[in-house]
Amino acid sequence: MELHDVWFVLIAVLWIGYFFLEGFDFGVGILTKLLARDRTERRVLINTIGPVWDGNEVWLLTAGGATFAAFPEWYATLFSGFYLPLLFILICLIIRGVAFEYRHKRPEDKWQTNWEHAIFWTSLLPALLWGVAFANIVRGVKIDKDMEYVGNFWDLLNPYAILGGLVTLTLFTFHGAVFTALKTEGDIRVRARKLALQLGLVTAVLALGFLIWTQIDKGDGKSLAAMIVAVLALVGALGAIKAGREGWSFALSGVTIAAAVAMLFLTLFPNVMPSSLNEEWNLTVTNASSSPYTLKIMTWCAAIATPMVLLYQSWTYWVFRKRIGTRHIAADSH
Repeated sequence: MELHDVWFVLIAVLWIGYFFLEGFDFGVGILTKLLARDRTERRVLINTIGPVWDGNEVWLLTAGGATFAAFPEWYATLFSGFYLPLLFILICLIIRGVAFEYRHKRPEDKWQTNWEHAIFWTSLLPALLWGVAFANIVRGVKIDKDMEYVGNFWDLLNPYAILGGLVTLTLFTFHGAVFTALKTEGDIRVRARKLALQLGLVTAVLALGFLIWTQIDKGDGKSLAAMIVAVLALVGALGAIKAGREGWSFALSGVTIAAAVAMLFLTLFPNVMPSSLNEEWNLTVTNASSSPYTLKIMTWCAAIATPMVLLYQSWTYWVFRKRIGTRHIAADSH
């Protein structure tokens, strides 16, 4: 296997890790409006992801950095063509981080309410827009012979991409509801399980339609296998949450995300960004990659740094593994 193929796989793994981890904390942010009944319960939800949300975003930074270094042509075309939606996602992530940090700095009700609104919207919008962006990458966009995007923003809002956005939005919210059931206790845990089941059924309908559409349009045998795994894992996650097995349900909802993202990358390969104007203008792992020497240096760096990051993040989740509930929120907590 050539190094550019290896880095295509590694970038796929980084996006899988990002969507698995950031997916549930986007979901929890959305649930601060859908599930929490009062400020104390919103505080419980925020506390479930408080120690980990910023670490989860490291996967996005790493995926972006790896794309820049390994496939500079892909990075340039992607970030210029998708400039507005990616900028909007970036703004949302900045505001979201500030909201988590600033919400409790002042006791005024209006101050805290405004930041809680910010957490909700800056969780919902990226969850939607990531699906739109990746659906467009798989579908193909208007790239000319100079590897430049020549479409406009409205070209990205096609039916396939919008369906992809709805899938990531519902899937991440479902994933977050399962995580909430896994991390909380008492009444909020019971309601999270019930809501997760409802969200999972909606997700199943949307995801099945999107995956079948993808398979018919772009798929092959490998992508079909990934689709089957995604569908079976989602069914298993629904069965597990119905049976009250939150741990199994969370693991299986994670497998659903991993298999679905893997399917998208399998339908892409050997392309990294297809052209809808002419197949000869597709960006591929070959014409969009860096030099072999650059990829070799990157491989050594990744081999050293990746295990350290995984060990640290695993340790963080282990330390903060216990359930929490409203009884853990002090009466005067903001």
